Amino acid sequence: MMDPCPFVRLIIESLSLKLPLTTNSVASATGIHSSATPCYCKLRIKNFPPQTALIPLSQDTPPEHSNSNSLSVNFQLDPAALRRLQNKPVVLTVSVYTGRMGRSCGFSGGKLLGRVGVVVNIDGSVTKPVVFQNGWMKLGNEPAASLHLKVRTEPDPRFLFQFGGEPECSPVVFQIQGNIRQPVFSCKFSADRNSRSRSLPSDFTMHNINRGWMTTFSNGKEKPGRERKGWMIVVHDLSGSSIAAASMITPFVPCQGSDRVSRSNPGAWLILRPHGASISNWKPWGRLEAWRERGPVDGLGYKFELVTNSGMTSGIPISEGTMNIKKGGKFCIDETLKDSRASPLSNIKGFVMSSTVEGEGKASKPMVQVGVQHVTCMADAALFIALSAAIDLSMDACMLFSRKLRKEFLQDEQDFLS
Repeated sequence: MMDPCPFVRLIIESLSLKLPLTTNSVASATGIHSSATPCYCKLRIKNFPPQTALIPLSQDTPPEHSNSNSLSVNFQLDPAALRRLQNKPVVLTVSVYTGRMGRSCGFSGGKLLGRVGVVVNIDGSVTKPVVFQNGWMKLGNEPAASLHLKVRTEPDPRFLFQFGGEPECSPVVFQIQGNIRQPVFSCKFSADRNSRSRSLPSDFTMHNINRGWMTTFSNGKEKPGRERKGWMIVVHDLSGSSIAAASMITPFVPCQGSDRVSRSNPGAWLILRPHGASISNWKPWGRLEAWRERGPVDGLGYKFELVTNSGMTSGIPISEGTMNIKKGGKFCIDETLKDSRASPLSNIKGFVMSSTVEGEGKASKPMVQVGVQHVTCMADAALFIALSAAIDLSMDACMLFSRKLRKEFLQDEQDFLS
């Protein structure tokens, strides 16, 4: 495996606001009530999407000693951004507003209180943490108003992979390092309706598969084409050994009277790793559920859990969300995200992985990033490749049943009709 690619996280944390005491008359005129008015800030860096965060008012506890997890804002700097910013200091602008976030009737919901700027020089941040600001800053022209913030960077190196084709086409997976693309894995996709016995861990028994972890593949009443099941993708290393897999254990079926997979009855995958010497033995590592969300534009809903050592009766939530069916999106396991759904029991810290997903009907070659601290060997990376394939294939599995899948997915239906 080649060296990882340089990534850097720019972190803004320990946010706190100190406002002057106001009289009733001044408060009425300015809209600033130091004890009750909600405050928030917008953080901007040129060529990056702006971010927002709530700011608490200063208390007796110094902000650097308080619990600031919910107040942290992160900008992810990839290799292209690092090259662009090399030897070019940039300014982080923090604009502070009073009032509520959002817009109402076309107007901004907050009143600008002031701005501060922090100069950030990325040079040197690739190899070591750097602190650019840690303390109070005067907030514009507002008398006695000040903002506390800590601005720092952390190296966040990641392995970068890309599928050479769509997962259902059994592609090669390349590792990318700069301009170098090196094959590291191969994938084998199958859509075999009769693959249940070989695709599940050999030690699975019905007494430890309950609470909805798995449903049977068929009750004998489904009509051909009204369920999508038996899909499996196996990841091989360059020697041809199977080192990870994603197996569809709960079929994707439309809810009654509809042509869509509902949240109340999602399809599910197991992400598997080899168990023991036999290549037919697998051990579950994670479980991915997926369904189709209704909305002005439909969404692909998903939920990923780690399987615990206690077996299949419980899981640790890691990631949950929805991505646009038409535009696609990015599947992430990242504790630094504001909407992270990772359970405290997962012990996840920082960035774990991300994978791109193209919109429905578009050719997809997932780009996968994996944090260095989560890869100790090729088999570890292969698990994330299998998970990325499963979320990408779920976009097809959740396609409306009134639409026809491409031929790579129809092997099971052809076998069923033959």
